[in-house]
Amino acid sequence: MSAIVIYDAVLDVKASTVTYVVDLLSEVRARVGTRSGTWALSAWGQAVMALRWFIDDARMADLVRDDKIGKSTGYAYVHEVINVLAARAPCLADVLVEVKGAGWTHVNLDGTLIATDRVATSGPGRADLWWSGKHRHHGGNIQVVSDPDGWPIWASGVRPGREHDTTCARAATGLIDGLEYLSDNNILTLVDLGYIGVSDVFRTPVKKPSWRRLNLKELVYNRVFRAVHGIGERANSLLKTTFKALRRVSLNPWRIGDITAAALVLLHIEHNRVTFRGRTITGKLRWSPA
Repeated sequence: MSAIVIYDAVLDVKASTVTYVVDLLSEVRARVGTRSGTWALSAWGQAVMALRWFIDDARMADLVRDDKIGKSTGYAYVHEVINVLAARAPCLADVLVEVKGAGWTHVNLDGTLIATDRVATSGPGRADLWWSGKHRHHGGNIQVVSDPDGWPIWASGVRPGREHDTTCARAATGLIDGLEYLSDNNILTLVDLGYIGVSDVFRTPVKKPSWRRLNLKELVYNRVFRAVHGIGERANSLLKTTFKALRRVSLNPWRIGDITAAALVLLHIEHNRVTFRGRTITGKLRWSPA
């Protein structure tokens, strides 16, 4: 066997982002009260390892080899970072209050499929639970709300890939009620044709009837609508291009929601954007989640 080649590598992330993760991990370690020196990696080493997984989708075999730890320990460390970051993810109620105060004209709602390894899990009617007929591969559906510029501000939990965007949007606790709350405050929600029938307050393009062509007014409306709403598709692309781990998740597919939430927090920290970190807003909302 040839000698092992060691080389330097650069992780494309700000040191302040690593420090943010280190601080969260240090809080956990202090709360648990584990004795000093009993961890296989320092909080900094664990943060860097997990960020390598998020950003570069580094293989676990490579991560544990580089850090000289066991594979089970490596997975445990990555899951812990996912958990502490996901716990800091934007709360829907906080986001809605911030949106109302920001004076935006609209928000965008769009679903995305996070691909996952093939998993044989029977769903209703014996259909494969995670198989998406639309995308023709396995994955989990995530609903993402973004600002008018296509910046993601909130992400839902995961739903199986076999479910349609409309089903997933309805399953996200408080999402439809929350967007209707925004509509009551003159803030529109722009969606694609896949959301027709979900809520009367959603704005969609005009769907072409089977018996006639669209008239000039409808064509102009659709062109303007897609020009405005198309920017919102940047949100899902931004998450997937920044974090390669979201291109294909090899962990339990039910973890896709937490992984996406953690990635959203990292994205906000990296770009110094508001993260809505659990501020109490009791009494400021006029709606309650269904």
